[in-house]
This record gives sequence, C-alpha cells and structure tokens, in this order.
Amino acid sequence: MKEDVVVNTDKESCRILVSLLEKHGVVEAVVSPGSRNAPVMLALNASGVIRTTVVIDERSAAFIAMGKASVTDCPVALVCTSGTALLNYAPAVAEAYYRKIPLIVVSADRPMEWIDQDDSQTLRQYEALANYVKGSYNIPADCSSPTIQWYVNRMVNDAMISAMSGRRAPVHINIQLDAPLGGTVSQGNDRWVSRTIATISPDAVLSKADARELADVVARTSRVLVIAGFHAPDSRLREALRRLSASGNVAVMTETISNVLSPGFINDIDSVLSTINCEELDCLCPEVVITLGGAIVSRFIKQYLRRVSPREHWHVGLSGITIDCFQSLTRRIEMDATPFFEDLVKELMEAGTSGCRSAYHDEWMAKAQEAQDIHNRYLASAPWSDLRAVHTLMNAIPEGVALQLSNGTSVRYAQLFPALQCSRSDSNRGVSGIDGSTSTAVGAASAFPERMTLLLTGDMSAQYDIGALAAPCIPSTFRMAVLCNGGGGIFRFIDATRSMPILDRFLVAERPFPLRELAAAYGFEYMEASSEDELTGVLPAFFSHSSRPVIMAIHTPGDVSATVLRGYLGLQ
Repeated sequence: MKEDVVVNTDKESCRILVSLLEKHGVVEAVVSPGSRNAPVMLALNASGVIRTTVVIDERSAAFIAMGKASVTDCPVALVCTSGTALLNYAPAVAEAYYRKIPLIVVSADRPMEWIDQDDSQTLRQYEALANYVKGSYNIPADCSSPTIQWYVNRMVNDAMISAMSGRRAPVHINIQLDAPLGGTVSQGNDRWVSRTIATISPDAVLSKADARELADVVARTSRVLVIAGFHAPDSRLREALRRLSASGNVAVMTETISNVLSPGFINDIDSVLSTINCEELDCLCPEVVITLGGAIVSRFIKQYLRRVSPREHWHVGLSGITIDCFQSLTRRIEMDATPFFEDLVKELMEAGTSGCRSAYHDEWMAKAQEAQDIHNRYLASAPWSDLRAVHTLMNAIPEGVALQLSNGTSVRYAQLFPALQCSRSDSNRGVSGIDGSTSTAVGAASAFPERMTLLLTGDMSAQYDIGALAAPCIPSTFRMAVLCNGGGGIFRFIDATRSMPILDRFLVAERPFPLRELAAAYGFEYMEASSEDELTGVLPAFFSHSSRPVIMAIHTPGDVSATVLRGYLGLQ
C-alpha cells in the first residue's frame, strides 16, 4: 500500500515560519479560514508537531488562543488571512499584552506594492497592532534569494525570543504572500528552514546586598501589607507569602484570580474593607505596601491606599513600565515574584529575625472574622438575587475545577466567595473588556479537556461572545453558568450609571435571551434555575459527568440584585 506523501507549501517564508514555531515550543495554533493564508495552513498541516484548531470568527479565535496560552504557559500561534481579519484580533491581543501572554500573531498579507491600490482585502496590516505587541515583523513576498531567507529566519527567531523572554507579550508577524497560493513541494529541510537561535536567560535573584536592605526595611516596619493581583497558580509563591505573613508584622491580601489564596490571608478584600469605618482603616494604614501580579479588581483597596498614601510602595514583577496605581510607588523590582519573596524570607530568617514585634497580621485577621460574621448574617436575610446565586454556586464547585470569570459583576461577585477548592481562577482583567470572556474560557477548557472548567458569566457578556459556542474544540467538561438578570448588571450597580435616565434603553439588555434555544443549536445540554431551591437541586447534575458541555441559566431579578450587592458593600 502506497504511503501518503506529506506535501508542504512552496512558499519558503511559510516553511521557515512554521519550522521555527515548532522549534521555539509552539504546539498549538488557532487558524481562521481564508485564501491568502492558505500557504501558512499548508505548512501547518505538514507539521508533525503543531496541533491546529479552526475557528471561523477571528475575534473569537484570538480569545480562544489566548485562553489556551494563559493556562498552558506556552506560546500559541494565531493565523488569519489578509484584510480586516487582523483587526478582529485587536481586543484579544490587547488583553494578552496586559496579561503578559505570548501570542504569536501571524497575518497573511498582499505584496507591499498592492497596499492602498483598491485591490481586494488590502489595508495597512504591518504595525496595525503596534501598541499591543512587543514587536512587529514584516516578511516580504519574494523569498527566493538566500539573503532574504536568512532575513526571514532571523526575524522569526527574533519574534519568538521577544515573545518568550523578559516581560512576555504578543508579537505580530505580517507575512506577504503573492499568487499563486496553492503551490506545493515535497518536504525539504534546508539551512534557513532549520536554523534556530537559542537564548539563555539566567534566573533573576536578589543580590545579597539588595536582599539584606529590603529585608531590613520589612523587619523594622510594624505594618507591611502585601497585595496579590491576578497571577498564575504558584505553590512556591503561596508558601513564601505564608511564611512571610507568619512574622506578625505582615498581612497578605489576595484576590480570587491571584491564585495564591490561603486560610491565613485576607482572601475577600471587598467583604472586609466594606465593613471597616474610616477611623479603623486609618489605624490599619500600612507603612509599606508590596504588590505583585497584575491589575487589582478591588475598588475598595485602591481607593483606600490612594487616600492613606503609604510611606513606601514596592511593585514586584516584570512590568517593563512604571505602574503607580496607588500613587505612592517608591520601588520597581523587576523580577518574578516567586524568587523575590523566597529570597526576602530567606534573608529575614538568616538575619535571625522574622519581623518587629507587631500584631498587624492578627489585627487584619480579626477584622476578616468580623466581616465573615457580617457576611453570613447578610446572606441569611438577603432575597433571591445574584449574590445568593453566586454564593450557592461557588460553595458547590467540586475540588479541582478551573474557574473562568467574565467581566462586569461576575468577577466582582467571585471576590466575595473565595473558592479555595478551585485548581485555578482566571479572568480577562488585563484591560477588563466584556468581549471574549466565553472564547477565552473555551480556549482554556480545550487545553485541559480532562479537567472541568466552569465559566461564570452574565447574560450581556454571554450575548456579546455567543459565537464562541460554535468553536469545534469545546470539551464535554466545559460548564457555563449564566446570570440572567436582564443584562448589564454592572451598570445598575456602579454610581456612574445606576441613576442615569438612559439606563434601561441603552445600558442594559432587557430583551429575551434565547439561551435554551442557543444551547440546543450548538449541541449543549441545558439546565436552568429561578430560585435558590431550584439551583441547589440542579447543581449536582450540572457538575456531574456529561457527554456534552452544559449551559445553565440562573434567572435573577436585575434591580433587586443591584440593590442587594450595594447593600452588602455598604453603598446604599
């Protein structure tokens, strides 16, 4: 029997590109159909390493790719055709940039001489994403000479090194391709297809002198507050923070999506801060604040620290820019948080002191316990609403589930109910856009299909990204809980919009959302609940094994939900 012959594109630039993607660790590519990018897809098809997922909608495709990269910590390629297809990538690329996720954006383009010449699907693609990528690379159409092949090899190597080193971020490779596009050759392996430029990046550690200086500041300070923004799960970091907080003078605050939650930390910042009056907060004012991870969700902690202006604020992480969210930054520590806190704790231990005599940690934990009591009493008397629904849902999540949160109120509710049993929690908080939440969750779920992934989202976010349900990579372990509260719950809650006379017309989506019909159309199992008893009754089935992914609609009253949440946070 004759073996199938694997053919590749005759476009040398595409063969170089895909070969180097492989060699730099890309094993996943999300592609959208087109004609101009057909040579890239031919090269991907010939690859024995890179798995491809085809997603028609480029905006959804980009978020799916980002979701894959966010949970695997590996670069994912994203491939589109020429024209406006590339511009649909912009929201996901911007989110990936601020979440430090290495997307390798590959856009097929017409030859340079045809740009702005009223030819079909031509626009200025090169540097179209320049504000949100670490580098833009333009590959010429004529790649016949060895010099140009060397140039392509060098540029792709440089793009991959840039995406994966230092502050990780997306890069954009714009590859010009001329007709004919369907030419093929048998597999080849010449010099510029195979040459890989490797890098060595030594682990960053604190120098002994820096570690001693910073440890001395911590040891002499009676009120040190560590705050963790969004971050990948890291058991070493959690343990270092736990050891640091045991010193007495250090309190640690985390958010659900910081993924370093621990019983000895303040894991529900808004719940705690909303119960403490200004005088008590002034007494708890930190002298030194140390932040790590990405943007912080809690509005309460940001307003508090801007008001009290701590003496020092250190931000730890590969930021590449000065981030001064609390308006009190005094040190940028450009290294990963894990080795920083490990080195800091080690120096404190070696110095023979774990901190000055202080009960700062215990004072915060006492406030946390008071807040928990208030939390329980409020929930016991609160009517059916988003708050009660999320409370019931979060308590029922099985051990090991990966949690994905949409923006709007969903991610804010999750901060009030830290689910320590989740394997990880993620949200698009780089730029906090509503777009792409479902696609991101689908991408994350597809990367680990053996693990259950739960997306908690609102009905407006779900409608905005409904095309994600058509993705071919959704595993049966995907669960999607939709808070159906009439749409736009965040606008009923925040001061800026809740009293606007245009609220019902422009800002909330009070129109039928045919979730049952959509679930059937896309092959999902469908469940729903309209009361706490119904939700409690359906949750065991929702989290049980299924041969299909499952959508659950949780129907709640929108106006009541906003009032209940404002009451919970003391904003009435």
